[in-house]
Amino acid sequence: MTKKWGEKAYNSLNYYLRQKFGEKVFKISLDAGFTCPNRGGEAGVGGCIFCSPRGSGDFAGTKENLKEQFYEVKGIMNKKWRSGKYLGYFQAYTNTYAPVEELREKYYSILELEDVLGLAIATRPDCLPNEVLDLLEEINKKAYLWVELGLQTIHEDTAKLINRGYKLETYVNAVKELKKRNIDVVTHAILGLPGESRDDMLKTVDFIANTGTQGIKLHLLHLMKDTRMVKLYEEGKLYFLSKDEYVNLIVDAVEKLPENMVVHRLTGDSPRSTLIEPTWSLKKWEVLNSIDDCFVSRDTWQGKKYIMNEEIIKLFH
Repeated sequence: MTKKWGEKAYNSLNYYLRQKFGEKVFKISLDAGFTCPNRGGEAGVGGCIFCSPRGSGDFAGTKENLKEQFYEVKGIMNKKWRSGKYLGYFQAYTNTYAPVEELREKYYSILELEDVLGLAIATRPDCLPNEVLDLLEEINKKAYLWVELGLQTIHEDTAKLINRGYKLETYVNAVKELKKRNIDVVTHAILGLPGESRDDMLKTVDFIANTGTQGIKLHLLHLMKDTRMVKLYEEGKLYFLSKDEYVNLIVDAVEKLPENMVVHRLTGDSPRSTLIEPTWSLKKWEVLNSIDDCFVSRDTWQGKKYIMNEEIIKLFH
C-alpha cells in the first residue's frame, strides 16, 4: 500500500496543516454563546435529534469570556504538545447566527491573539446571509479560514427524521456562495443514522466527494443523554454499528474521496459522562488504530475508488 500522506493512507487534517504551515497546528474549541435557528423556531423546534445540550460543543471551553476560554483550552492542549500555532474553532451551536457586528467582534477577538493563524467556523447552510458571507470573505483575505457545514445526510427522509431543518438544495447553494468567495468548506456526515443502509451512507459520501470542497468530517452516530434521540432508543428504533462494521465502513467511505480532499475526522467524540451508545467509541485511539490497520489489510487508500460524477459536479457550478 502506498502511503501518500506521511504515515497515513488518507489525507489527514494533521498532515495537511503540517504541510501548509510547517509545524503542529491545534484547533481551540470555543463556545461563543450563540444559539441555533433549529431550536427557537426559525428553522425548527428542539434542534437536531442527536444534538447535545451544548450544541455539539461538548469539548469547548467553559469560561464566559471568549479570550479566557481560548487560553483555558490552549492550556489543556499544551500539556500534550508544548509548541505550535492555533486555529480558533467556533464549534458550539450555529456560529454565524447573530448580528454581523457581533460576529465581527467575536471573530476578530480571537484572530488578534498571539500565534493564531486563522479560524474554523461551524454553522448551518441556512445561516449564511450576504452580509455574513461578506464578513467571511474579508477574514479569508487576512487569515486562514474554513467553514463547516452540518449536512449529515443527502437523504430527505432521514433529514426530516433527524429534524435537520433544511433541504439539500440549501446546502448546495451555501457551498456555491462560499466557493465563489474562495472560502474552504468542510462538510459533516454522520454514519449510522436511523434507517439508513450502508448504501445510503456511501451515497452521501459519494455526493460530498464531488462537491469540489476542501474537507470532510465523518462521524459515528452517538446517542447522548438529554437528546431527542433517546426516545427512539427507548422505543427500540435505533441500531448502532459495531466497531468492526464502522471501521470497514470508514475505509469504504475514504476510498471514495478524491485524494486532495482533507479528512478532518474519522470518528466522533462524546464525553463519557453523557454517552449512552455505542460505548466502544470511547476508546478513540483503538478505533483510529483499527482503521489504519484496515487500510493496510485491505491494501487500499483514499481515492482508490473515487468516481467523478458530472451530474453532482454541475450542481456546484
